[in-house]
Amino acid sequence: MSHWFHRNPLKATGLQNFEIKMFAHDSDALKIVSDLKQSRARVLELLPDPHHTIDQVETALKLYLALARGLLLQPGEATAASKLRTALTFRWSDSLLGTTMSQADAVFEVGSILMNTGFWFMKHAAMLAAKKEISMEEAKEVHTSLKKAAGVVKFVQDTLLPQLLEKGADGGDLDGRVTTAYINQCTAEAQEVTIARAIELQHNPTLVSALAHETSKMFTTAADNLHTLDQKIFGHWRAYFEMKSQFYLSYAYSYQGEAVLAEDKCGDAIRCLQESKACLGKASAMATEYAKTKGPGTTARPEKHNFFRRLAPIVQRTLEKCERENGFIYHQKVPYDPVQLPTNAATHGLVAPEVWEIPPVSPLWTAMAYAAFDDSKLGENDKDGKGKSKGKKEEKGDLKPVKEVPIEENEEGTKNESGCVLS
Repeated sequence: MSHWFHRNPLKATGLQNFEIKMFAHDSDALKIVSDLKQSRARVLELLPDPHHTIDQVETALKLYLALARGLLLQPGEATAASKLRTALTFRWSDSLLGTTMSQADAVFEVGSILMNTGFWFMKHAAMLAAKKEISMEEAKEVHTSLKKAAGVVKFVQDTLLPQLLEKGADGGDLDGRVTTAYINQCTAEAQEVTIARAIELQHNPTLVSALAHETSKMFTTAADNLHTLDQKIFGHWRAYFEMKSQFYLSYAYSYQGEAVLAEDKCGDAIRCLQESKACLGKASAMATEYAKTKGPGTTARPEKHNFFRRLAPIVQRTLEKCERENGFIYHQKVPYDPVQLPTNAATHGLVAPEVWEIPPVSPLWTAMAYAAFDDSKLGENDKDGKGKSKGKKEEKGDLKPVKEVPIEENEEGTKNESGCVLS
């Protein structure tokens, strides 16, 4: 398995006491306020540590969002907005910008908490993948965790971003370019697990080539979405995508070379391996550049991993073998242009984000409990005349970064020859 994941920091958030005035002290309404506060605190307590289980995080998230859903929609309604949607002001930092935004919008809160949960899933996958010995079950969990991350972020992109009262900050976690980059990153990284498994089981080279090609394209799409953002902030992350895109393009050409060689197309095989070698050279140069580029997030060190290092000698050996055989046996012309890679062969192993849905509203949100809340005087300082939050940079100063539990680095990768042990 490829262990060299780039991970961006978690978002930070301000304390939220859910102080909402009431017309009357309804017991369910009082419990809603208490449970909102406690369940939010529980989610925020879990997210900085990737060593927690998926079940722990999902259970805590479900509990909080079932309660928070009453701030989004009227109880019993599928589309009607809750009268409490703009009643509370939420403060969140953006993971890469570091600046703090303040919005009186429950959609902003749910979108922010879900993005942070997506980051947790990515960090959980990285934590498992960094182990020196990784079991089949752990490899499956890496795969699952990355699909869940993609699904959560896709829900934010498709469902919540269009509903925001104020557009997210340029380059913020609720910017569509950023969410698209994350969805492609998580999906491509999940496919890396599939490719590692396919290589271990010695699957058809055409299939491996097609999977690697699709994965390369996803990393390119992720990079393309960051082109229009501030490169002093986003250049480091973008460089990671561009490096991985070239690396998997090299894999794609290498395995396509194997496939055409099996069909006695030695000239085409030589051209594939020449292209593979060129792409790997670019990836190696990009890895060096990536390590030098400043920017938020961790720094992967692919050049130290077996999965990266093993490819160069394989490509060189296969290329030399093909050139010898072509000289002695085939005498085929080597094409000037690279051989076209398979595009529709990868039907097995392509990853789709795991569909995520917001949980049903908590049964505490009865009509009586909802009626007990008084929204008439709430959030007046945070709203303009239209009830929209100002969405400006928080005057109280930026929130302090989250203290995350570090992931133990394993720079060499797994111990076997391929660097992709999934036993």
